[in-house]
Amino acid sequence: MSPGSARRLTRAQARRVAIAAQGFLDPRPPPFRATMRHVQRVVDRVGVVQIDSVNVLSRSHYLPFFSRLGPYDRALVDRARDRAPRRLVEHWAHEASLIPPGTWPLLDHRMRRASEVAWGGMRRILAERPELVDLVQAEVEARGPLTARALERALEHDQPRGKDQWGWNWSEVKQALEYLFWAGRISSAGRTSQFERRYAALTATAPPSQRDAWLDRPGPEADPERFVELVRIAARAHGVGTERCFADYFRIARADAREAIARLTVDGELIPVEVPGWRPAWLHADARVPRRVHVEALLSPFDSLVWQRDRVHDLWDFHFRLEIYTPAHQRVHGYYVLPFLHGDSLVARCDLKADRAAGLLRCHSVTWEPGASTEARPALERNLEQMAEWLGLRHVVTGTVS
Repeated sequence: MSPGSARRLTRAQARRVAIAAQGFLDPRPPPFRATMRHVQRVVDRVGVVQIDSVNVLSRSHYLPFFSRLGPYDRALVDRARDRAPRRLVEHWAHEASLIPPGTWPLLDHRMRRASEVAWGGMRRILAERPELVDLVQAEVEARGPLTARALERALEHDQPRGKDQWGWNWSEVKQALEYLFWAGRISSAGRTSQFERRYAALTATAPPSQRDAWLDRPGPEADPERFVELVRIAARAHGVGTERCFADYFRIARADAREAIARLTVDGELIPVEVPGWRPAWLHADARVPRRVHVEALLSPFDSLVWQRDRVHDLWDFHFRLEIYTPAHQRVHGYYVLPFLHGDSLVARCDLKADRAAGLLRCHSVTWEPGASTEARPALERNLEQMAEWLGLRHVVTGTVS
């Protein structure tokens, strides 16, 4: 290879690299035989698992494990998040996400800017009621882990609201908690069965091996190294990608990603490559470049394989948009739509709902991509049946197919 030249990858090769990097080629355990080791393997592959509260099918953070492991016991993910020593902790990473405890301190740059970039209600409570924010933090550290409602009851006991006193209300307590969580002044010890966050002191959440990194986070001078590590995680999880891909994984600034990419390229961890439609792009030095792949997987709409919409279009020629927040009459493919990965192609979209009362997995509609192979149709049926079994549902009912 001549100086300055870049290795060339076809789009098909880049797709296969991406699929392998995300863990889809790792051997699946038998149904419901996955162990914590398998869960950890997925965590190590993807680095970030997005959380979303919509429960029309399943809480979204369970789905990436199903896509890569097949039917498994969801209690494994709960245990990894909720029990010490925690393998997963919650913070704002891509969006609200589960991340390894070692990644949490790397997001300190975002925590320190909470007073500037957190949502309006959080910034307002800090500006208008700083004494309440401090009081809420002290209460969490003294009584946690506990939910927002439990903390309000604790405050009512410890700090009664008199008419002649400064007073407070539930929404203010919740805003204070969310600010403290965003700012890294408190953490989460998991979720209740109702999906309520259980706020906790940092000392109660950080694994012993990570405690110093959690409690003694260095200042802004450490940021360049943090960005290098975040891009390293993102590049390993992508296999191949652009600056935009790597920056989006942890939602860091493009300029910060650019500097980190340059450093990792000099160090040989990233290799410049040419991919049709991408310029420039980089291949992780440890990425597999499989000659062929065959995968069958229903993907969460929040799966990290399909986070970056331009990437999905460039590699798969697949236009994917979330329609959860789109008015019903304007939706094209449905409310909770899962892409179906077959071979190395995204071949269909399934609008799914778990009808728990009736014991049915309702596939309201299936929309096939042009050119989908005939083998993909029975493969989708198998995967829907597996999903129904995983969710404890008896049958699959399919509506319109187009």
